[in-house]
Amino acid sequence: MLGEYRIEGRRAADIAADVERAVGAGELEPGQLLPPMRELAEELGVNPNTVAAAYRTLRERGVIETAGRRGSRVRPKPATTGREQLRVEAPEGVRDLGEGNPDPELLPALAEAFAVAARESDRHPVQYGQDAVEPELARLAHAAFEADGVPEGPVVVTSGSLDAIERVLTVHLRPGDTVAVEDPGWGSLLDLLPALGLRATAVGVDDEGPLPEDVRRALAAGARALIVTDRAQNPTGAAVTAARARALRSVLEEYPRTLLVEDDHGHRIVDLPLHPLAGATRSWAFVRSVAKAYGPDLRLAVLTGDPVTVDRVHGRQRLGPGWVSRLLQKAVVHLWTSGTVDAGAVAAAYGARRDMLIDALRARGVEARGRSGMNVWIPVPDETAVVSRLLHRGWAVAPGARFRMSSPPGVRITVSTLRPEDAEPLADAVASAVGPAPARRYV
Repeated sequence: MLGEYRIEGRRAADIAADVERAVGAGELEPGQLLPPMRELAEELGVNPNTVAAAYRTLRERGVIETAGRRGSRVRPKPATTGREQLRVEAPEGVRDLGEGNPDPELLPALAEAFAVAARESDRHPVQYGQDAVEPELARLAHAAFEADGVPEGPVVVTSGSLDAIERVLTVHLRPGDTVAVEDPGWGSLLDLLPALGLRATAVGVDDEGPLPEDVRRALAAGARALIVTDRAQNPTGAAVTAARARALRSVLEEYPRTLLVEDDHGHRIVDLPLHPLAGATRSWAFVRSVAKAYGPDLRLAVLTGDPVTVDRVHGRQRLGPGWVSRLLQKAVVHLWTSGTVDAGAVAAAYGARRDMLIDALRARGVEARGRSGMNVWIPVPDETAVVSRLLHRGWAVAPGARFRMSSPPGVRITVSTLRPEDAEPLADAVASAVGPAPARRYV
């Protein structure tokens, strides 16, 4: 049975524990087919219901997956480094445009913000049992959400966008559930889903956001959740327009039980208006982080949503880290209220750099996308070849495999540190690496 390995146990818990131990030890490998329940029950001399209960436990723990008549298999190993392994290291002398970081020159100095926060914390130290959310941070967040048309809801603070999304998914979904995600989309999210035992189904995305028919198809097929990036979509730079938001809301109204999660990490670096979907379903969460505008080391995001979702997230957070440092929250309050960062100027700077590169590429016959944010997405025929050729020319970019499920190949270029004198040489290098565009046929 299963090559050299023989499953053992008489109780459902023992059978499940035996399989889980064997998977952890590598004696049962990812993708390996498990015996049919009746066959294993006969082998072990137990009731088939006992094996069925064991398999159910293993599915809920994310150890195995079941595909109807195709049987049950050991799931792929949860992602740890995952798509991060696809990073291209930039050797000395090569410009690194692949990491997706903001421009350090557009980030604020943090010393004053933390000094102000520390002085306030010295006067009023935070103790166990106090509110997890800094009252002034909550007030500012509520006001900003209201101004952007996000429905009123309670607020909780998390350690960044991915932490918020993970917490929302885990309080609503179970291993084996399907989540509809943008393709191409955020690589870290694509790694997170299998690590949680969840399945990802691809939703195409154009410059205006997720494609409504793809969303409808995914939800009709049983996807229980949808994750949408409202602006500065990674890697394409898409931003949801008013028309697209109306179309997506129309689809979601057909599936009101869908868990809707929106990521607005582009807040304060994008000058396009927000068109939120929040409230289109019964369960929803809207996440807004500060990493892109104020620095990736500020691990803070504000999450709002329907009362049940936020309460569940808060309750689970209380049993883990407890809360995100109120000192950090006070520092963010200072950054939001002091005018340290001119959001309009930052958005304009990133917009000018995107447009500069896209225009230079267009002049060379190279298609490129980048409606908002700090990235430009370039469809290419062969990612490996293009990345290698650009590296040879002195430019490191991100291979599209970090962001894709089934969408066509591409590369992502982060323009955050691009200067006017860089656009032409970079466009020349990209055009040379991509090769001549295929001739169009008109009928």
